Amino acid sequence: MSAKKKSADDRYKEIRNAKATHNYFVGERFEAGLALLGTEVKAIRSGNAQIGESFCRVDKGQVWLFNAHIGEYKCGNLQNHQPRRKRKLLLHRREINKLIGAIDAGGKTLVPLRIYMKHGLIKVEIALCTGKKLHDKRETLKRKVSMREAEREMRGRR
Repeated sequence: MSAKKKSADDRYKEIRNAKATHNYFVGERFEAGLALLGTEVKAIRSGNAQIGESFCRVDKGQVWLFNAHIGEYKCGNLQNHQPRRKRKLLLHRREINKLIGAIDAGGKTLVPLRIYMKHGLIKVEIALCTGKKLHDKRETLKRKVSMREAEREMRGRR
């Protein structure tokens, strides 16, 4: 068997929302497709996107991604896209109904965690999240520091 050649998609870097795990308790995750224009796809493949300030909303039975910045494609022309337009997320109806039920129950919000490629298609991982209070954020930072120190000790003993 011959080894499969690496394509440009294999070298693609995923775009992560670093603030999500700091500001929220991440719950159930969903994979959604993203309805994009051609220049947006090319911009994302080149890594020109940010989702740090973005959020999702359910509007009239559709899930939308707001405030995600996908920079203009540098080789685009007059038909280049708007960088911060709202974008439709593609989910199954039963998933949308599940999200609506969880959000209506209260205390949950939809947050995009990452944008990545899967089999040549651009996907968004969204999660039902609960907001953290300040003391929860401090607790998380303390836990990370203690884990880092424990790992350092274990490396030192080897």
